Amino acid sequence: MLFSLRPAVVADLDALCHLEATCFDGDRFTRRQLGYLLARANAHTLVAVSTENERAVGYATLLFRRNSQTARLYSFCVSQEARGGGVGRALLEALEREASRRGLTRMQLEVRADNRVALGLYRRMGFSPLRWLEEYYVDGCAAWQMDKALPATGRDATTPDTPVEGQSQDGDCREHARIAPDLSPARK
Repeated sequence: MLFSLRPAVVADLDALCHLEATCFDGDRFTRRQLGYLLARANAHTLVAVSTENERAVGYATLLFRRNSQTARLYSFCVSQEARGGGVGRALLEALEREASRRGLTRMQLEVRADNRVALGLYRRMGFSPLRWLEEYYVDGCAAWQMDKALPATGRDATTPDTPVEGQSQDGDCREHARIAPDLSPARK
């Protein structure tokens, strides 16, 4: 599938709502919440648009906090028909570049423990499990919080990377988090 990425605008709200409705069984953003995200100065939302029919086939939102070196992937979804076509990878790579351009050193996200496709994508993209979050979602499903160090592009090379909470100076967080080697959702 051929697609292009661009910043999302208010005119994309219907398409983003449709993606939310078709990609998630629960924990969906409302139209109002999506509109708020598009209007926030500390958020960057990209939409992937099919070049064949101009339909939105994915979107992702990155949040930034003042005085923090960490960006948070707040929302991420790719339509069923576009999965496996590079849309997810392209969205993540573009958001990583944006975070690096803003001088941020890390990117974090939360993902459903039972979403093996997303877990696989995030691991292939260099994210590592940081901590296990019991009953994180409304339906009681647990989540993994994942973390990735970003390349130094766009930031002052003299600014040291600051480890995230629960992470040692050398970047190893295994002794501080409960991590299953296969990220299995079956946890006791």
